[in-house]
Amino acid sequence: MVVLPVRFERSPRLHPMLSEDAHPVGTRVVVQGKRGPEVAVVRGEAQERRPQERYGTVLRAATPDDLALWDDLHRQGEDLKWLLRARARERGLPVKLVAVEFTLDESLVTVSYSADERIELTGLIGEVRAHTRARVNFAAVGPREQAQMIGTLGACGRENCSSHHLQEFAPVSIRMARDQQLPLNPEKLSGPCGRLLCCLQFEHGQYLDLLKDLPRKNARVCHDASGACGKVTKLHPLAGTVDVHTEQGVLTGVPATELRRAPEEARPAPEKKPRRTEGARKDRTPDAPPS
Repeated sequence: MVVLPVRFERSPRLHPMLSEDAHPVGTRVVVQGKRGPEVAVVRGEAQERRPQERYGTVLRAATPDDLALWDDLHRQGEDLKWLLRARARERGLPVKLVAVEFTLDESLVTVSYSADERIELTGLIGEVRAHTRARVNFAAVGPREQAQMIGTLGACGRENCSSHHLQEFAPVSIRMARDQQLPLNPEKLSGPCGRLLCCLQFEHGQYLDLLKDLPRKNARVCHDASGACGKVTKLHPLAGTVDVHTEQGVLTGVPATELRRAPEEARPAPEKKPRRTEGARKDRTPDAPPS
């Protein structure tokens, strides 16, 4: 038995599956997953099995009949999705139907939906059962999962990371945007899902390494060539340069290797207040009581 990483249609995540045969990359196979038998694509070379790890199972290489049935079920799911969207609008349900997916044996149909609040969808079960005898499962998905399943274009003009190669959704914070010297504009920092861009997270480590070689923002530095000293106003981690504001003006694009830390100006030592001793407290006489 070997382990094959496979990918399902609506997600780039790789799932390890046990297989008796080492199917080549690109082979469409029938696998036994959590929901039931489905068609997936082999996306990696065969690996050795690791102990104490749970795996799905590759049942067989997909036959022409399997692929024809899978395509037909996909078309049925798309038609049913648009029907359910129309019925939801008629009922005034604040929900977005994202996908309708059948298992290969037609025993289960999963309706993925997105909603801003908890919503009751039992009224749509009858609409589904009017077209199939499969068991119905409603699955709520978040904004990032929705963008992953639908597939959109990112700000870079390429397919969004969540539906192309991202294996998991890691936490993303606004601090990552600050470290990458990006303008804190929510419209520019948000992806199609309305959340912070996933690429901020997996590029953050590289920016932290680059920032180690740069002075901190607002630090006072001196330029070796000109001798001008000033305050760092902007960092350019990818270029390895900074902008420095001096009394003579602004030095832009100065390499960090040409800068040194400015000598600190001597500050007068703060005056020390005399400490009250225990004896002074004892010698102090209380005020005379009023007559």
